[in-house]
Amino acid sequence: MPEGSKNIRTRTDPPFEDIVGVILAGGRSTRYGRNKAFETLGGKSLIGRVVETMTSLFRETILMTNTPSEYEHLGLAMHQDLIKGLGPIGGIYTALKIIQKDAGFFVACDMPFLNRALISHMVSIMEDFDVVVPRMGWKIEALHALYRKRCVAQIEKNINDGIYQVIRVFEHVTVRYVEEEEIRQFDPQFQSFLNINRPQDLRRLENLCLSS
Repeated sequence: MPEGSKNIRTRTDPPFEDIVGVILAGGRSTRYGRNKAFETLGGKSLIGRVVETMTSLFRETILMTNTPSEYEHLGLAMHQDLIKGLGPIGGIYTALKIIQKDAGFFVACDMPFLNRALISHMVSIMEDFDVVVPRMGWKIEALHALYRKRCVAQIEKNINDGIYQVIRVFEHVTVRYVEEEEIRQFDPQFQSFLNINRPQDLRRLENLCLSS
């Protein structure tokens, strides 16, 4: 290795500069009963854990939320959905419209066990794909995925057609699926994708946090 080469950054060396980290916090937590992003796990809020991981990976991290006053203390740039009421696809659409970089890596605000190595791997294999997303059998983790800005046109078309399910976009763009065995190399228990929808989900994660 040439002298000084350790200081040369590549796309596989975080913090990544050509991809924006995007945290989606637009949900109303209707099933949970209150804003689940601020529930605590191991002494930190769920969103605090997400912010910690994402800001360590990406030079620029933004928060998509329609209630920015709730999240001001996080110190992140915040943006509201251009079209409200669409769910996650609205946040993805807006973020891809406003970011200046080629791509965004999107995660939900209630995923406390994000895996830095897995995310770094997903960035390293993006090549010329429009989307890089984990897939475990039939389940596709569309809210733990990398999307390029050029997905905007298809997302906009789907929105105009009343199709709001994010994975329906994948039918019309190039997708690199990260399959189960590939994921297991970095996250054997698939903890990256754990989130909460109900209070009992938080208790389950608390037990996991204590045992880890």
